[in-house]
Amino acid sequence: MLFMVIESFRDGKVKEVYRRYKEKGRIMPEGLKYLDSWVEVNFDRCFQLMECDDLLLFQQWVVQWQDLVSFEIIPIVPSKETTEKITQMF
Repeated sequence: MLFMVIESFRDGKVKEVYRRYKEKGRIMPEGLKYLDSWVEVNFDRCFQLMECDDLLLFQQWVVQWQDLVSFEIIPIVPSKETTEKITQMF
């Protein structure tokens, strides 16, 4: 499944987030796949596209960052697939 992960940096701790990333990487368990990301121009939030079949892996990952980041994890479906399914209904 695909997920849009919205990370909000706690208390403006963007430098601390990037420092940890530089030192330890994404700290993701095997099976949780990072696809791409975008950062808001004011550094308040990061939007990550991720793929995973086991939601417990997200919990393992979040624990590694929860002191610096709050997370919103949203299951998503690509627009192309949605369009195909919906247009079949007509």
